[in-house]
Amino acid sequence: MKYLVIVNPISGRGYAEKAVPSIEDALKANHLDYDLVRTERPWHAAEIAEQAAQDGYDVVVTASGDGTANEALNGLMRARTAGFDQTALGIIPVGTGNDLAYGMGIPDNLNETCLALAQNKRLVADIGLVKGGDYPEGRYFGNGVGIGFDAAVGFQAEKITWARGLLAYLIAALQTVFLYYKAPIVDITYNGETLTKPSLMISIMNGKRMGGGFYMTPESSPSDGELDLCIVNEAPKLRIFQLIGLFLKGTQANEPEITTGRTKNIIAKATKGTLPAHCDGETLCYEGQQLEIEIIHQGLEFVTA
Repeated sequence: MKYLVIVNPISGRGYAEKAVPSIEDALKANHLDYDLVRTERPWHAAEIAEQAAQDGYDVVVTASGDGTANEALNGLMRARTAGFDQTALGIIPVGTGNDLAYGMGIPDNLNETCLALAQNKRLVADIGLVKGGDYPEGRYFGNGVGIGFDAAVGFQAEKITWARGLLAYLIAALQTVFLYYKAPIVDITYNGETLTKPSLMISIMNGKRMGGGFYMTPESSPSDGELDLCIVNEAPKLRIFQLIGLFLKGTQANEPEITTGRTKNIIAKATKGTLPAHCDGETLCYEGQQLEIEIIHQGLEFVTA
Protein backbone atom coordinates (compact mmCIF):
# COMPACT_ATOMS: atom_id res chain seq x y z
CA MET A 1 0.00 0.00 0.00
CA LYS A 2 1.28 3.41 -0.99
CA TYR A 3 -0.08 6.57 0.65
CA LEU A 4 0.19 10.20 -0.42
CA VAL A 5 -0.32 12.58 2.49
CA ILE A 6 -1.42 16.12 1.57
CA VAL A 7 -0.86 18.71 4.29
CA ASN A 8 -2.51 22.11 4.12
CA PRO A 9 -0.19 24.20 6.33
CA ILE A 10 -2.87 26.77 7.16
CA SER A 11 -5.64 24.32 8.11
CA GLY A 12 -6.93 24.74 11.63
CA ARG A 13 -5.51 28.27 11.90
CA GLY A 14 -2.04 26.81 11.26
CA TYR A 15 -2.44 23.80 13.54
CA ALA A 16 -1.91 21.36 10.65
CA GLU A 17 1.65 22.55 10.01
CA LYS A 18 2.50 22.37 13.71
CA ALA A 19 1.16 18.82 13.78
CA VAL A 20 3.36 17.53 10.93
CA PRO A 21 6.09 16.01 13.19
CA SER A 22 3.45 14.16 15.23
CA ILE A 23 1.68 13.05 12.06
CA GLU A 24 4.90 11.63 10.61
CA ASP A 25 5.72 9.88 13.89
CA ALA A 26 2.29 8.22 13.89
CA LEU A 27 2.56 7.20 10.24
CA LYS A 28 5.98 5.65 10.83
CA ALA A 29 4.80 3.92 13.99
CA ASN A 30 2.17 2.16 11.90
CA HIS A 31 4.75 1.26 9.22
CA LEU A 32 2.96 3.14 6.45
CA ASP A 33 4.75 3.68 3.14
CA TYR A 34 3.99 7.32 2.41
CA ASP A 35 5.04 10.48 0.64
CA LEU A 36 4.12 13.86 2.11
CA VAL A 37 3.45 17.06 0.19
CA ARG A 38 2.16 20.49 1.20
CA THR A 39 -0.43 22.57 -0.62
CA GLU A 40 0.67 25.96 -1.89
CA ARG A 41 -2.52 27.57 -3.23
CA PRO A 42 -6.30 27.14 -3.49
CA TRP A 43 -7.35 24.00 -5.40
CA HIS A 44 -3.80 22.61 -5.21
CA ALA A 45 -5.03 19.60 -3.22
CA ALA A 46 -7.43 18.71 -6.05
CA GLU A 47 -4.59 18.80 -8.56
CA ILE A 48 -2.33 16.71 -6.31
CA ALA A 49 -5.03 14.12 -5.61
CA GLU A 50 -5.98 13.75 -9.26
CA GLN A 51 -2.32 13.21 -10.22
CA ALA A 52 -1.85 10.77 -7.34
CA ALA A 53 -4.70 8.62 -8.64
CA GLN A 54 -3.11 8.65 -12.09
CA ASP A 55 0.23 7.72 -10.53
CA GLY A 56 -1.26 4.67 -8.83
CA TYR A 57 -1.29 5.66 -5.15
CA ASP A 58 -3.63 3.42 -3.16
CA VAL A 59 -4.77 6.12 -0.73
CA VAL A 60 -4.68 9.91 -0.75
CA VAL A 61 -4.71 11.23 2.83
CA THR A 62 -5.40 14.86 3.69
CA ALA A 63 -3.94 16.19 6.93
CA SER A 64 -6.31 19.10 7.03
CA GLY A 65 -9.82 20.27 7.63
CA ASP A 66 -12.94 19.94 5.51
CA GLY A 67 -11.88 22.36 2.78
CA THR A 68 -8.71 20.56 1.73
CA ALA A 69 -10.41 17.17 2.08
CA ASN A 70 -13.14 18.47 -0.24
CA GLU A 71 -10.54 19.59 -2.77
CA ALA A 72 -8.87 16.16 -2.69
CA LEU A 73 -12.27 14.51 -3.02
CA ASN A 74 -12.92 16.58 -6.15
CA GLY A 75 -9.55 15.59 -7.57
CA LEU A 76 -10.24 11.91 -7.00
CA MET A 77 -13.71 12.16 -8.50
CA ARG A 78 -12.27 13.83 -11.59
CA ALA A 79 -9.70 11.04 -11.82
CA ARG A 80 -12.47 8.45 -11.57
CA THR A 81 -14.31 9.95 -14.52
CA ALA A 82 -11.08 9.45 -16.50
CA GLY A 83 -10.88 5.80 -15.45
CA PHE A 84 -8.45 6.07 -12.52
CA ASP A 85 -10.80 4.68 -9.88
CA GLN A 86 -8.60 2.65 -7.53
CA THR A 87 -7.54 5.40 -5.09
CA ALA A 88 -9.36 5.86 -1.78
CA LEU A 89 -9.51 8.96 0.42
CA GLY A 90 -8.31 9.12 4.01
CA ILE A 91 -8.44 12.10 6.36
CA ILE A 92 -6.29 13.07 9.33
CA PRO A 93 -8.61 15.70 10.83
CA VAL A 94 -6.52 18.67 11.98
CA GLY A 95 -8.73 21.48 10.66
CA THR A 96 -11.37 23.74 12.14
CA GLY A 97 -14.62 21.82 11.70
CA ASN A 98 -13.61 18.28 10.66
CA ASP A 99 -17.23 17.43 9.88
CA LEU A 100 -16.51 15.40 6.75
CA ALA A 101 -14.19 13.10 8.70
CA TYR A 102 -16.79 12.76 11.46
CA GLY A 103 -19.51 11.86 8.98
CA MET A 104 -17.34 9.13 7.47
CA GLY A 105 -16.56 7.59 10.85
CA ILE A 106 -12.94 8.72 10.95
CA PRO A 107 -11.62 9.23 14.51
CA ASP A 108 -10.26 12.62 15.56
CA ASN A 109 -7.40 11.09 17.55
CA LEU A 110 -4.16 11.13 15.52
CA ASN A 111 -2.90 7.72 16.63
CA GLU A 112 -6.30 6.09 16.09
CA THR A 113 -6.56 7.68 12.66
CA CYS A 114 -3.17 6.39 11.54
CA LEU A 115 -3.96 2.95 12.93
CA ALA A 116 -7.16 2.99 10.87
CA LEU A 117 -5.13 3.90 7.79
CA ALA A 118 -2.87 0.91 8.42
CA GLN A 119 -5.83 -1.44 8.94
CA ASN A 120 -7.32 -0.14 5.67
CA LYS A 121 -11.01 -0.65 6.45
CA ARG A 122 -13.05 0.84 3.61
CA LEU A 123 -16.41 2.62 3.46
CA VAL A 124 -17.95 2.89 0.00
CA ALA A 125 -19.62 6.27 0.46
CA ASP A 126 -22.07 8.32 -1.53
CA ILE A 127 -20.84 11.61 -2.97
CA GLY A 128 -22.92 14.71 -3.64
CA LEU A 129 -22.69 16.97 -6.65
CA VAL A 130 -23.88 20.58 -6.54
CA LYS A 131 -24.25 22.83 -9.59
CA GLY A 132 -24.79 26.57 -9.44
CA GLY A 133 -23.32 29.70 -7.92
CA ASP A 134 -19.62 29.93 -8.70
CA TYR A 135 -19.62 26.30 -9.92
CA PRO A 136 -22.11 26.01 -12.80
CA GLU A 137 -20.31 22.86 -13.99
CA GLY A 138 -20.52 21.36 -10.52
CA ARG A 139 -18.50 20.70 -7.39
CA TYR A 140 -18.47 17.40 -5.49
CA PHE A 141 -18.97 17.16 -1.74
CA GLY A 142 -18.85 14.47 0.91
CA ASN A 143 -20.55 16.02 3.92
CA GLY A 144 -23.15 18.52 2.82
CA VAL A 145 -24.37 21.77 1.30
CA GLY A 146 -25.49 24.63 3.52
CA ILE A 147 -27.70 27.40 2.16
CA GLY A 148 -28.64 30.57 4.04
CA PHE A 149 -27.90 31.03 7.74
CA ASP A 150 -25.48 28.10 7.87
CA ALA A 151 -23.40 29.51 5.03
CA ALA A 152 -23.42 32.99 6.57
CA VAL A 153 -22.12 31.45 9.81
CA GLY A 154 -19.26 29.83 7.90
CA PHE A 155 -18.34 33.09 6.22
CA GLN A 156 -18.31 34.82 9.60
CA ALA A 157 -16.27 32.01 11.22
CA GLU A 158 -13.49 32.59 8.68
CA LYS A 159 -12.98 36.02 10.22
CA ILE A 160 -12.43 34.57 13.70
CA THR A 161 -8.72 33.82 13.81
CA TRP A 162 -8.21 33.26 17.53
CA ALA A 163 -10.47 30.21 17.90
CA ARG A 164 -10.97 26.94 16.04
CA GLY A 165 -13.41 24.06 16.04
CA LEU A 166 -16.91 24.32 17.46
CA LEU A 167 -16.06 27.43 19.48
CA ALA A 168 -15.31 29.46 16.33
CA TYR A 169 -18.56 28.39 14.69
CA LEU A 170 -20.62 28.94 17.84
CA ILE A 171 -19.31 32.51 18.17
CA ALA A 172 -19.98 33.07 14.48
CA ALA A 173 -23.52 31.68 14.82
CA LEU A 174 -24.34 34.08 17.65
CA GLN A 175 -22.91 36.98 15.64
CA THR A 176 -24.81 35.97 12.52
CA VAL A 177 -28.15 36.16 14.34
CA PHE A 178 -27.65 39.92 14.34
CA LEU A 179 -25.91 40.22 10.97
CA TYR A 180 -27.88 37.92 8.69
CA TYR A 181 -30.39 39.56 6.38
CA LYS A 182 -34.07 38.67 6.11
CA ALA A 183 -34.53 35.08 4.96
CA PRO A 184 -35.00 34.74 1.19
CA ILE A 185 -38.14 33.23 -0.27
CA VAL A 186 -37.08 29.96 -1.87
CA ASP A 187 -38.70 27.40 -4.17
CA ILE A 188 -37.45 24.05 -2.88
CA THR A 189 -38.20 21.19 -5.27
CA TYR A 190 -37.64 17.53 -4.37
CA ASN A 191 -39.47 14.22 -4.62
CA GLY A 192 -41.85 15.70 -7.20
CA GLU A 193 -43.09 18.56 -5.01
CA THR A 194 -42.17 22.22 -4.57
CA LEU A 195 -42.22 24.09 -1.26
CA THR A 196 -42.19 27.88 -1.43
CA LYS A 197 -41.31 29.57 1.84
CA PRO A 198 -39.06 32.10 3.55
CA SER A 199 -36.15 29.79 4.41
CA LEU A 200 -33.65 30.77 7.05
CA MET A 201 -31.51 27.71 6.35
CA ILE A 202 -31.49 24.70 4.03
CA SER A 203 -29.10 21.89 4.94
CA ILE A 204 -28.64 19.16 2.34
CA MET A 205 -26.61 16.47 4.01
CA ASN A 206 -24.69 13.31 3.24
CA GLY A 207 -23.05 13.40 6.69
CA LYS A 208 -24.50 14.33 10.07
CA ARG A 209 -23.16 17.67 11.23
CA MET A 210 -21.68 21.01 10.21
CA GLY A 211 -19.71 23.71 12.01
CA GLY A 212 -17.84 21.26 14.22
CA GLY A 213 -20.88 20.31 16.31
CA PHE A 214 -24.23 21.41 14.85
CA TYR A 215 -26.14 18.20 14.11
CA MET A 216 -28.20 19.10 11.05
CA THR A 217 -29.30 15.53 10.27
CA PRO A 218 -28.09 13.25 13.08
CA GLU A 219 -29.73 10.14 11.61
CA SER A 220 -28.20 10.41 8.14
CA SER A 221 -25.93 7.80 6.59
CA PRO A 222 -23.22 8.51 3.98
CA SER A 223 -23.96 5.27 2.14
CA ASP A 224 -27.76 4.98 1.90
CA GLY A 225 -28.11 6.52 -1.56
CA GLU A 226 -30.06 9.56 -0.34
CA LEU A 227 -29.51 13.11 0.83
CA ASP A 228 -30.99 14.11 4.19
CA LEU A 229 -32.71 17.49 4.42
CA CYS A 230 -33.21 19.97 7.23
CA ILE A 231 -35.13 23.09 6.19
CA VAL A 232 -35.64 25.90 8.70
CA ASN A 233 -38.39 28.49 8.25
CA GLU A 234 -37.82 32.16 8.96
CA ALA A 235 -37.82 32.80 12.72
CA PRO A 236 -37.43 35.73 15.16
CA LYS A 237 -33.99 36.34 16.67
CA LEU A 238 -34.88 34.94 20.09
CA ARG A 239 -36.22 31.78 18.50
CA ILE A 240 -33.03 31.40 16.43
CA PHE A 241 -31.02 31.39 19.67
CA GLN A 242 -33.26 28.60 20.95
CA LEU A 243 -32.89 26.62 17.73
CA ILE A 244 -29.10 26.91 17.87
CA GLY A 245 -29.19 25.09 21.21
CA LEU A 246 -31.33 22.33 19.72
CA PHE A 247 -29.01 21.89 16.74
CA LEU A 248 -26.10 21.43 19.13
CA LYS A 249 -27.97 18.41 20.53
CA GLY A 250 -29.53 17.28 17.26
CA THR A 251 -33.04 17.44 18.73
CA GLN A 252 -34.63 20.00 16.40
CA ALA A 253 -36.52 17.69 14.04
CA ASN A 254 -39.95 18.02 15.66
CA GLU A 255 -39.92 21.80 16.09
CA PRO A 256 -42.59 23.71 14.10
CA GLU A 257 -40.00 25.66 12.08
CA ILE A 258 -38.28 22.49 10.87
CA THR A 259 -39.02 20.41 7.79
CA THR A 260 -37.05 17.20 7.24
CA GLY A 261 -36.92 14.77 4.37
CA ARG A 262 -34.80 12.56 2.13
CA THR A 263 -34.23 12.72 -1.57
CA LYS A 264 -31.83 11.81 -4.35
CA ASN A 265 -31.90 15.31 -5.84
CA ILE A 266 -33.12 18.78 -4.94
CA ILE A 267 -33.30 22.24 -6.49
CA ALA A 268 -33.31 25.45 -4.41
CA LYS A 269 -34.26 28.62 -6.31
CA ALA A 270 -34.49 32.08 -4.77
CA THR A 271 -37.65 33.90 -5.86
CA LYS A 272 -36.92 36.85 -3.54
CA GLY A 273 -33.47 37.57 -2.16
CA THR A 274 -30.33 35.52 -2.79
CA LEU A 275 -28.72 32.28 -1.63
CA PRO A 276 -25.36 32.31 0.16
CA ALA A 277 -24.11 28.73 0.10
CA HIS A 278 -21.19 26.43 0.86
CA CYS A 279 -20.33 22.78 0.38
CA ASP A 280 -18.12 21.02 2.93
CA GLY A 281 -17.35 24.48 4.32
CA GLU A 282 -16.07 25.82 0.99
CA THR A 283 -17.81 28.82 -0.54
CA LEU A 284 -20.17 28.05 -3.41
CA CYS A 285 -21.54 31.58 -3.71
CA TYR A 286 -22.38 34.67 -1.69
CA GLU A 287 -25.46 35.65 -3.66
CA GLY A 288 -26.58 32.68 -5.72
CA GLN A 289 -29.96 32.31 -7.41
CA GLN A 290 -30.30 28.57 -7.97
CA LEU A 291 -28.53 25.42 -6.81
CA GLU A 292 -29.11 21.86 -8.04
CA ILE A 293 -27.86 19.00 -5.87
CA GLU A 294 -27.83 15.26 -6.54
CA ILE A 295 -26.41 12.16 -4.91
CA ILE A 296 -23.97 9.78 -6.60
CA HIS A 297 -24.48 6.40 -4.93
CA GLN A 298 -21.26 4.63 -3.89
CA GLY A 299 -19.15 7.35 -5.47
CA LEU A 300 -15.86 6.99 -3.58
CA GLU A 301 -14.08 4.77 -1.07
CA PHE A 302 -12.97 6.24 2.25
CA VAL A 303 -10.55 4.68 4.73
CA THR A 304 -12.45 4.66 8.01
CA ALA A 305 -12.28 3.11 11.48
